[in-house]
Amino acid sequence: MKSIKYFLSALICCTFISCVGEPCYKMRGIVLFESELTSVDWPKLAYENGINTIGVGISPGGVINFMQSEKGKQFFADCRKYGIDVEYQIHAMNELLPRNLFAEDSTLFRMDKTGHRVSHSNLCVHSEKALDIVAGNALEFARRQPSTNHRYYFWIDDTEPMCLCPHCIGYSASEQALIIENRMVKALRTIDPEAQVAHLAYLNTLSAPRKVKPEEGVFLEYAPIERSWAHPLSNAQASNPKPYGTKHRQIPHQEVMQTLKDNLAVFPAETAVILEYWLDVSLFSRWREPHVKLAWDKAIFDSDLDTYAELGIRNVTSFGVYIDGQYIKEHNDLRFLKEYGMGMKNYKRK
Repeated sequence: MKSIKYFLSALICCTFISCVGEPCYKMRGIVLFESELTSVDWPKLAYENGINTIGVGISPGGVINFMQSEKGKQFFADCRKYGIDVEYQIHAMNELLPRNLFAEDSTLFRMDKTGHRVSHSNLCVHSEKALDIVAGNALEFARRQPSTNHRYYFWIDDTEPMCLCPHCIGYSASEQALIIENRMVKALRTIDPEAQVAHLAYLNTLSAPRKVKPEEGVFLEYAPIERSWAHPLSNAQASNPKPYGTKHRQIPHQEVMQTLKDNLAVFPAETAVILEYWLDVSLFSRWREPHVKLAWDKAIFDSDLDTYAELGIRNVTSFGVYIDGQYIKEHNDLRFLKEYGMGMKNYKRK
């Protein structure tokens, strides 16, 4: 019964979103790491292929170091020249709550299933002091390295457990993440009234939060890493026969889409961001050498654009990790970038 309620809510919230008179996909992005950004002229490449947003996927400290380097300064200047937005998509909790604070106050940190506080990954979201430290460090990052589109992505640590203390155990991973995000957006809006903070729905946070509601400015970022890229999302029974990584599951697209619809009943569709993997050579290479040629299928991509547009999605990005100088040298056919960026720029809702 609940799933029907959430589906109807999502359907209603998306019905009135129109693409008439402007590109349906406002944000047409790609997320890259330092290797790609230092070995390829990505601002120019993005501009030529209809991509208008580059996400820098380095750690918070790594972002600061890169953007202060000569190559980083040139990258930012070139993005400004071509009208490319720059944002930062990063697993950040290990740095926003420095691990060396554990010796001073272990209650800042999460409790594991054995009942012990541990310094590895994430935090106790019912520690007001921990939340203040995380929000304060997120604010300092935004002061030093503001995004150009007011969107901030300070993700919890990648696939790592959340707190199981008596206060936190009744909250899902999604709800614990949202508690952190709510605190961060309040802090960021003290210096940027338009600031937005991502709620990353991904693996252990894929289910929609129920007990915690998003503050104004918290937007959904949905990352369907467990889907199949051999079939479009519209193929409800398709699944990935070889999930990527030990923590990934083999789940049908029907479940992938239901969790997206459930999340869209909590977060506005018009601000939601889809974080896809169509261009993620690192994923298709299983994050190791040798880097394989991208498994790009325009028909699947076009079908997925229809699926997302029907839900009112206006913002889409994809990891493009390993599309660096070496990849271009070995595989110089980059027509997929044109089909990707221009495909979104020129998309007409059917």
